[in-house]
Amino acid sequence: MNEVTKIILIAVSAALVNNVVLSQFLGLCPFLGVSKNMKSAAGMGVAVIFVIAISSAVASLIYQFILVPFHIEYLQTIVFILVIAALVQFVEMFLKKMLPALHKTLGVYLPLITTNCAVLGVALNNVTDNYNFLESVINGVGTAVGFTIAIVILAGLREKMEDNDIPAPFQGMPIVLLTAGLMAIAFMGFSGLVRL
Repeated sequence: MNEVTKIILIAVSAALVNNVVLSQFLGLCPFLGVSKNMKSAAGMGVAVIFVIAISSAVASLIYQFILVPFHIEYLQTIVFILVIAALVQFVEMFLKKMLPALHKTLGVYLPLITTNCAVLGVALNNVTDNYNFLESVINGVGTAVGFTIAIVILAGLREKMEDNDIPAPFQGMPIVLLTAGLMAIAFMGFSGLVRL
């Protein structure tokens, strides 16, 4: 398998087949919390794409050129958390300065990217799967795009559900969880799409 084919397979696999939210169940807090409307969901998706792409790149470089040569790989989780926290702070300052409306819309969920296990999970999966720098970045971007696809679809469905007559026991979070479960089942249809 040539390098270009492998890169495409990694991206498609990360976005659709192994969707971080619907298949691995990572990052559920912002997925359920920010998906109330399309605008905030898309904003969160863009922020997550930026943070995961950059953190995947930086974590890969730190792992390859600092942790492995000094035989301190056991510190990877702590180092990755610090990298992610710094990047989220940067994104929050940028949004507060440049896009205050989006910053206000995302509210408490923006700092939650720091504790979003999807971001840390991508960095750890890159190490576990022995991805090189380029493969780590592609896997990170693919994972973040998959998160964005899932959150935007759920936001669109939640906006449509507001106009429907939902039975009282299902109103609120129960119907959202049921919808997310049905989305996860639908995404299982991609399971045979990619073989790495």
